[in-house]
Amino acid sequence: MAWYREWFGEEYLDLYAHRDRREAERQADFVERHLGPERPHAVLDLACGAGRHTDALRRRGYRVLGVDLSITLLAQRPDLPRVAGDMRALPFAAGSFDWVLNFFTSFGYFDEERENFRVLEEVVRMLAPGGRFLIDLMNPEPVIENLQPRESFAKDGREVSLERWYDPQAKRVNKRIRIARRDGTEQTFQESVRAYRLEEVVIGMQWAGLQVSGTFGNFYGDPYSRDSERLILVAHKGG
Repeated sequence: MAWYREWFGEEYLDLYAHRDRREAERQADFVERHLGPERPHAVLDLACGAGRHTDALRRRGYRVLGVDLSITLLAQRPDLPRVAGDMRALPFAAGSFDWVLNFFTSFGYFDEERENFRVLEEVVRMLAPGGRFLIDLMNPEPVIENLQPRESFAKDGREVSLERWYDPQAKRVNKRIRIARRDGTEQTFQESVRAYRLEEVVIGMQWAGLQVSGTFGNFYGDPYSRDSERLILVAHKGG
């Protein structure tokens, strides 16, 4: 089974519990500054997970719908409007959204490049003419250079061991997560995400029909550089 069908469950939520509302609010501030000034009629939170960004933007009055593959993550906030779906074949009519937002390195999951770029094709299909797209990715250079091969810690009565490595041939950053419980049971999960450089993403967006209008290194709006914390791009679909 593909890693992304197994990993995004309760264990994932526990490991990334530090991704909280405060962070989502800061990222919502960025969205309002850099995707405006026209207020959208409809917003898609693509790979919305447990719904932090959907919630933050809806509380600001935006009409936001989330979509994610993980039923476990979607169940965390049943009060939020979200649906299950695969980002390569979204269950919406063409032109349904003025903004599409993709946070927290939720692109590059698939082994085949054609499958990854099908996601961008779907983004373009979802967007109304002139619609805006935000994608938030890892910045590959500092991630690869500072990759911590091994890490272990205790969390809620469990021992968590992490192994990280970069595959230069596949250009993927990989993580193996082992969770050992007090009762002697153990689970192993894996993450594997394609590490895209800026020029690769720009070319892919242009190929799909998007024009990049801004690149940023963090959600404070600082310009992108090789050493930036993140690789964030804002693009638009032709009108």
